[in-house]
Amino acid sequence: MVAFSALLAAAVTTAPVPVQAAERNAQEQRARPSDDTSGRVQRGQASHYHRRLNGRRMANGERFSVNSNSAASRTLPLGTTARVKNLETGRTAMVEVEDRGPYARGRILDVSPRTAQQLGMLEEGVAPVEISPVEVPQRDGSTRPGAGASR
Repeated sequence: MVAFSALLAAAVTTAPVPVQAAERNAQEQRARPSDDTSGRVQRGQASHYHRRLNGRRMANGERFSVNSNSAASRTLPLGTTARVKNLETGRTAMVEVEDRGPYARGRILDVSPRTAQQLGMLEEGVAPVEISPVEVPQRDGSTRPGAGASR
């Protein structure tokens, strides 16, 4: 009984060491096993975040800003930098994948309202886009150039 209580006391007093912010950010930037780290070009429908989401936390832990170049992707790793081209208008914008989504069927990317304005899709809300990753975080913590790096 004494050994059990000593063990219990040791377990209670030994608190887990908090992960440092820089280490946590590095862990968040690593690709998940299901992420597409190939850097290939993707095509599909994009939509934009609603302004009421301003200030909410994104998957990377940062707060969303409607004036940022944030984007959400279900398949690209967090931290991916990509060039997005609206296939209807030909306009392009650079984004950084900082969140997960979109969760609407048939969509491959959510962008901030500022980026939607740059792409000329703010009024319509949805547009066909081409996503060309420029820099893609890898599972080992390194980064590699994507298909958009050579353009």
